[in-house]
Amino acid sequence: MTGVRGAFRDRLTGWAFHRFSVFIAPFVIALGSIAVMLWAPRQFDTTGTVRLSFPVLADLSADLSPASALARLRDTEPTARFKTHLAETPFWFLLNTPDVASEDATYIDLPSRHAQTLSCWRVGSALTLLGTGDRLGTNGLISFNKAGFALRLDEGAPHAPILCKGTFSGPAYISASVTSEEKLAVTTLDFQQSASLITGGLLTLAIFVFVTAIINREWTYVIFAAWLVGNLRLSANAMGFDTEWLGRLIPPNHIAFLREFTFAAYYVLTTTLFVELFRRELKAIGLRWSLQAVRYGGCLLMAAACILDYRHFIPVLWASASFCILVLTYFLVQLVIKGRSRTVLWYVASIGIVLFAILSEVLAAAFGLKALEGALSPVVTALSSSMLCAFAIAERMREERERRRQMQIELRNTYDVTPIGLFTLNADSYFVRANPALHTMLGLPLEHYVTHRWADYFSPGAERDLYALLERDGSASIEIDGAAGTRTDARRYSLRAIRSNGFIEGSLEDVTDRSKAVARLHFLAEHDPLTGLLNRLGIEHAIARQCNVNGPWALAYLDLDRFKVFNDLFGHGTGDEILRQVAARLVERLGPNVPIGRIGGDEFVCVLSNMTIDEAIARCREIVEALNSAPVPVDTRAFQVRGSIGVVECSQGERVLDALAYADRACRAAKRGGSARLVALRKGAPAFEERTAEINLIEALGQSRLPEGLFLVMQPIMSMREPTKALDFEVLLRMRSPDGAVATAGKLIAAAEDSGTIVEIDRWVLSTTLTWLSENRASLINTRFVCVNLSGGSLNDEHFLDELFALLSRYEDVVHYLCIEITESVALHDLEHTERFIARVHDMGAKIAIDDFGAGHTSLRYLKKLSADALKIDGEFVRTMCNHPADIAIVEAMISLAHNLGMRSIAEWVEDLETLRALNELGVDYVQGFAIAKPQETTAILAASSAASFVTNAEIARYLQAERKQQGGAGERSVERESAV
Repeated sequence: MTGVRGAFRDRLTGWAFHRFSVFIAPFVIALGSIAVMLWAPRQFDTTGTVRLSFPVLADLSADLSPASALARLRDTEPTARFKTHLAETPFWFLLNTPDVASEDATYIDLPSRHAQTLSCWRVGSALTLLGTGDRLGTNGLISFNKAGFALRLDEGAPHAPILCKGTFSGPAYISASVTSEEKLAVTTLDFQQSASLITGGLLTLAIFVFVTAIINREWTYVIFAAWLVGNLRLSANAMGFDTEWLGRLIPPNHIAFLREFTFAAYYVLTTTLFVELFRRELKAIGLRWSLQAVRYGGCLLMAAACILDYRHFIPVLWASASFCILVLTYFLVQLVIKGRSRTVLWYVASIGIVLFAILSEVLAAAFGLKALEGALSPVVTALSSSMLCAFAIAERMREERERRRQMQIELRNTYDVTPIGLFTLNADSYFVRANPALHTMLGLPLEHYVTHRWADYFSPGAERDLYALLERDGSASIEIDGAAGTRTDARRYSLRAIRSNGFIEGSLEDVTDRSKAVARLHFLAEHDPLTGLLNRLGIEHAIARQCNVNGPWALAYLDLDRFKVFNDLFGHGTGDEILRQVAARLVERLGPNVPIGRIGGDEFVCVLSNMTIDEAIARCREIVEALNSAPVPVDTRAFQVRGSIGVVECSQGERVLDALAYADRACRAAKRGGSARLVALRKGAPAFEERTAEINLIEALGQSRLPEGLFLVMQPIMSMREPTKALDFEVLLRMRSPDGAVATAGKLIAAAEDSGTIVEIDRWVLSTTLTWLSENRASLINTRFVCVNLSGGSLNDEHFLDELFALLSRYEDVVHYLCIEITESVALHDLEHTERFIARVHDMGAKIAIDDFGAGHTSLRYLKKLSADALKIDGEFVRTMCNHPADIAIVEAMISLAHNLGMRSIAEWVEDLETLRALNELGVDYVQGFAIAKPQETTAILAASSAASFVTNAEIARYLQAERKQQGGAGERSVERESAV
């Protein structure tokens, strides 16, 4: 109980002492100081001096003698205060001293701080020199006193006139007063006390502010400390004790420059302090250019202080100071109106006193305004303005401290509520500080968490990664994993960290979901989402990597047979499940390290690295067997899936697209051979050369719109009714390469379509054919039609069609020969467009044939809308018709369909007598193929009389001859039918 009472007494005593020290003592000191200043008598009584009036004479030529100056002064009006107007020539003045009731010696006080020299004479029967003095020393009865000089009067002649000659520098005033020695000593003590009070007070304040600014690194307050020293020197100049500094006399020859520098420096410090103190507030006020002009004025004033003498410097000071006063007054008014902060009010009061009291002397000297002279005591002015400015600085410090406190509160609130984990580690990687988000994220205990280390919550190596991050750019970040067996297990975090004052400051963000999403996106960029295998991009990258590896390897291309049936009959869900199981079997057979990709609906590519072609063939046979060995179960059904594989031998330096193209070619060859086939291409196989030739052809067509080497050949089309009387043919395109090789129409057209030059090719073929027909019309007396094939790309090009019909208009004399072939698929792609095209071709006099009829999958009911002149039966049916009875039935149906629609029938790819005989029996109108003739040069066509004249096979020739005899008198009717075409 006694201990509790003792503790209570201690707390009560501490509280009382604190309240006394903070509130009572400062209040008593302030109140007592104010009372003393208002009511207590002054320590020094300076009353009792008598001001003198005297005539003054300016010696402009500086050549007057004392006697001549005295004579001229007797006619001059006296004055109590004379302004020198910055003149530095001598001035003469005559003093008449009154009688002073004092037992002490009498002195004439000449207080001008601008006085440079002084000489005085007693006027009597003769002029007696009393003494001389300048800023370096005095003699006789003249001595230094305060800021000027003092003359001691001889007691024997106190009422005798005194003639004085003086020189002055700057805005000087000549004044004089008579006082006793005692009073002179009192005024001197009062002057020295005022000087000491100003010097001690302002220097102490300046040193305190400077030390505070340096410790807190507040450079604005360093400027304020320098401004206080400038204020001190300006007050010393006003009072006249600026000839000394810290108790040491300044050399007289340096005083003028020191005064100039003081004015210029004070100007610069005042404007700089103003701008720095109210930087934020000034942004909301216009006329910022005027502040810049004030700064330029400070530069001008500083330069003038260095190069001008004091007399010429003063006018520059008046002009600069006047402009500065106007600008600062404007901004101070604006700050009071807009800001209204206590800092502004204190500073306005401080600057107001300075501008009114200290600079009033400059204005009074410049404009002669006597009302401004001595308006305020220099001591009061200097101390009050400095104290008021100190209040402004203190208020600004309070505002800054409050602003920082608010920022700290906001920062703390942000620190606590931010969803990102924030932490501070010490040098040993122990947690020092952590926000609630980090506590939740890592499972840190709310108390005593400072005993937990960074490495306790993250995977091995995370601490090393943290220190590596600290050595990098502060904006860098890394991702780290959580530690197994902790709350961070299976989580991933984004980490940023920097070093700060010996600690590690950082942030931690849980990016597990984002990392998974990014990983998924990276996976999908190169993988097929259905099967998990590589997609086209991924397998191309795998092939590209393998192309750079030395050693044998192979590329396998798998295409499932009849996969479309599964999708069409059982739905795409079933097809997707089949693809997934096929992919699983490929991975199971080849292993997880073999790159496998799905590059199409049912097409797979496998990169078989470090394998010879024989080894690759063996592995591919295993794949075929794996697919065939067991059906693929989907729900309650089982599907037998088969595939065709093409495998190609590759080596280092292979191009990715070439390798894929070769493998695709091998796979297509396997599919043509039947189900579940394997075709392998070894290095040097003809397929490689064919692929190279195709690439060269496409490049040749792509280099120019019309490549060199194009020419036309013509394949005869023989009439089965009058084989020896008709010479009809189809125009075929060829291109001869520089090495003499000739590209056939199929390869040339495919390459032109790939290179995008098919329209230019068709235009050239059509134009060249019509020109040749026009030039050789007289030799083509047995010709009734000439077939020219146009591609689908050209027929869908409106610009080409305009050129086509314009070309037909130019060749009206031979256009009736022309029979334009369009394929069935192209004709039925846009039925209305095709109908318009056929009608216009008929209007021009040309004919239309439907090419490759039967190769498409379009319904036959649309054929009746196409008013074509002939049907060309697809050669695939004709070539195999004698081997398959179904093909004979199909061809017979096509011939009958053509006749029923009023069209002629033309059979392509007739290559033997058996096929020719069968077609004749079915009633076909025309045949075309190697059994009749191969494509011929134009000269051969012009030299022939009929298509039958090209037949070289003796059996076929005898058959045709026998057919002509059987036809007998039917020839005339046959000719009429042919002409209808």
